[in-house]
Amino acid sequence: MLDRYVAVDLEMTGLRAKTDRILEIGAVKVIDGEIIDTFQRLVNPQMKLPKEIIELTGITDEMAGAGCSTDDAVKGFLKFSESFPLAGHNLIFDYSFLKQYAVNHGMMLEREGTDTLKLARKFLPEAQNKTLDHLCELLQIKRDRNHRALEDAKAAAKLLELLKEKFASKEPGAFEPKPLAYKVKKQQPATAQQKRRLQELTEYHKIELERQIESLTRNEASRTIDQIYLRYGRIPKPPDAI
Repeated sequence: MLDRYVAVDLEMTGLRAKTDRILEIGAVKVIDGEIIDTFQRLVNPQMKLPKEIIELTGITDEMAGAGCSTDDAVKGFLKFSESFPLAGHNLIFDYSFLKQYAVNHGMMLEREGTDTLKLARKFLPEAQNKTLDHLCELLQIKRDRNHRALEDAKAAAKLLELLKEKFASKEPGAFEPKPLAYKVKKQQPATAQQKRRLQELTEYHKIELERQIESLTRNEASRTIDQIYLRYGRIPKPPDAI
């Protein structure tokens, strides 16, 4: 029986682990149905937040700017979660962001987990909508606010406990943690040459990038340079260089 686990939830700047970034990590450590510890870190993603993310989470650019580094947040979460199985609603989505960052920065991350979304699809077919918001309303799971990582992690843990209480005796295997399989390729950081070129282009064209130059991957830097060339043009060569 799943009697100890860490329920986790992330807020992100978008939906794609390869191109978007972690904005907040929240987690609760559960033993025998009781939350014994909590973890929460607001992250500075080193970029301007999309308007829809600000509206969804209530996290502003100013709030994010005061957050910790992604490195500190991910390392802190890995230390907090120890070797516990993970749990969460649509867990593989959150795990994909953790995995991408871990691979990019040489961290080991191989975990097992239990997904409350999959359990809800199996045991709550009558629920027309299987989102965490809808299930919390249906099952009267209270949150101080939704779409903040710690509150959603607490809600996922409560949902898991309710499902366990009602269905685990009938189908205990459904609640057993399974390996979280998500394959990613390591993304290389931008080269020094790319960073210099971007600095020159932003200064010459007097533009401000959405993402901080130091935080870009090699592919992001290349794509950004091409976009600047297309929209603003290249830096003209001085006459004596022609």
